[in-house]
Amino acid sequence: MNKLGQPRRFPKADEDITKSRHVPETPQTQSPTYRLAFADPDFLCRDELRPVRLQLELLKPEMTLTEEGITSTIVMFGGARIPAPESKDQARTKTLGELSEYYAEAREFARICTSESLKSDGRENVIITGGGPGVMEAGCRGAVDAGGRSISLNIVLPHEQAPNEWATPELAFNFHYFAIRKMHFLMRAKAITVFPGGFGTLDELFETLTLVQTGRMKPMPILLFGRSFWERIVNWEALADAGTISAEDLDLLNFVDTAEDAWKIISEWEY
Repeated sequence: MNKLGQPRRFPKADEDITKSRHVPETPQTQSPTYRLAFADPDFLCRDELRPVRLQLELLKPEMTLTEEGITSTIVMFGGARIPAPESKDQARTKTLGELSEYYAEAREFARICTSESLKSDGRENVIITGGGPGVMEAGCRGAVDAGGRSISLNIVLPHEQAPNEWATPELAFNFHYFAIRKMHFLMRAKAITVFPGGFGTLDELFETLTLVQTGRMKPMPILLFGRSFWERIVNWEALADAGTISAEDLDLLNFVDTAEDAWKIISEWEY
């Protein structure tokens, strides 16, 4: 039976994969050309198959989240190197140790959001992070603190990226393509929160701002945790003074310092 309850007319693809494993071993069956195309990793990884791989990375998380009934998310971007308060003495720089307060705020923010999300049986405003260490770990921990789940969008990197132990296993995904991963961050987003971070965090922030500024995405709360950090890192007013952005574009940003302040803006936002 298929998903519509109708009898299947053709064998399932996974059944044919199983059957193909039990054929006699001959020069013909051992040839790479004999493999089923969709069960042939060498074939799927060819450069010519890049469009197919892009489509697969778009479909797999989308289908899973749809089947789970998740309708909206709260995005948490932030640095992978920011330590938990209990580990701040081991931070690689004094500044990173000081930024551990934002790990604590990220964890509390995720706890608040998840507590609210559970009122909809965990279908609305689900926390979504990159699934790694630092602020991402704090987000996953906060969701666990509230007794809920979080979505993790990991990506293959040379270092610093593996699912943290608090990531919800059945909602932990892994990506090859940054572009598709960023699409999934934003497709269900009801709010974007951005904690102190590095190049990756800046990339995610500015892409979000550009999409809203150009009207390619509907406005939503974009919350930057830590005004002092962000105003030291980016001279926002200089961009407006130079005319490279409009003064009104600065209104896209909301600076907050506490989880409670962030949730207040989100809960009062008129979508």
